[in-house]
Amino acid sequence: MAASTAAREAVALDPMAGRAKVRDDDRLRAFYRELEAHEAGALWTVLNALEPEHPTSTSRPMKWAYDDLRPKVMKATELVTAEDAARRVIMLVNPDRKRERATCGWLFSGLQVMLPGEALSAHEHTFSALRFVIEGQGGYTVVDGEVLHVRPKDFLLTPSGSWHDHGVLPESDTAVVWQDGLDIPLIHALECPFYRVHPELRQTPTTPVNASHAMYGVGGMIPADTRWDRPYSPLSYYPWARSEEALRNLARVSDGSPYDGVIMDFVNPVTGGPVMPTIGVQMQMLRPGEHTRAHRHTGTVIYTAAEGRGYSVIDGRRFDWKENDVFCVPSWSLHEHANVSETDDAFLFSFNDSPMMRSLALCRGEVLEENGGRQEVVAREVG
Repeated sequence: MAASTAAREAVALDPMAGRAKVRDDDRLRAFYRELEAHEAGALWTVLNALEPEHPTSTSRPMKWAYDDLRPKVMKATELVTAEDAARRVIMLVNPDRKRERATCGWLFSGLQVMLPGEALSAHEHTFSALRFVIEGQGGYTVVDGEVLHVRPKDFLLTPSGSWHDHGVLPESDTAVVWQDGLDIPLIHALECPFYRVHPELRQTPTTPVNASHAMYGVGGMIPADTRWDRPYSPLSYYPWARSEEALRNLARVSDGSPYDGVIMDFVNPVTGGPVMPTIGVQMQMLRPGEHTRAHRHTGTVIYTAAEGRGYSVIDGRRFDWKENDVFCVPSWSLHEHANVSETDDAFLFSFNDSPMMRSLALCRGEVLEENGGRQEVVAREVG
């Protein structure tokens, strides 16, 4: 027991105990050059960087203000056609992740715009994708033969391997803008992307409009003869009205989370698990004046302000947001949220990579105990 205590005391006094601490000299540097000539290297030269005490994300916390980007999104409709662009999307790129075209971590997001009457070619790919509708009427997607008509704040899935095409009904009088969310950087990192164009360019609808919602969209009930064995949700369409109702109902009977307010997962109604294997999706409500406590966890989250105004403090930097703004929280970043209104609720839509983290048993988290769970704000982002 005494030896164990002494060992612990030695570790506490020596921050490099158990860490690589080889000091370079001329012989070692010559040895490293010899290894490089054989495309090899000495692990101990990089071991401490490869084995950090905690995660350090290569992404930075960011906010993309919709008021700033919307004019650019609309300008894109004057410069390129939807057909020529294949998907007319303005990417949201993290400055430190430009090479991966990542918005944050291994997730991608962008703003896609379509005009009335535009219809894009059907295709399928390895990437899992979701759409959160920002503005406009008459937008639709066809997923494996199911036509989905969507409205602002609705969210829909186009899972990995599913045929899907998009468009806006000709009779609509508005452009449709929605947020794309995909795992593109992850799939490229795993070196397994595939892409195919539908042989007929357009799908022939095989079900009534929004059929999956009619079958699976009633909470707590699914068809008795359900035989669903795919790794994603059979429910492709999650309308805003149901999401808002569910959050308000939960708020009536629960105090919610001290770290996220009133928060709910979108789930696969057959399994109760995430909607897709690599992407989880949530909606949360911050009640008037609510300010959550700071916490952090492994995994990335990309948020969109669905309604209301507020701010989030991420690693000491305050990001003010309002409806349709997008912001991101990198892995292991301390974050907290606040609703600045004293009368109205605020809603945040978000997607994350937590299903992958859970499947790999990599989920960890901790809370900020000091200062009542509030961070010191060291910088405030403008715009």
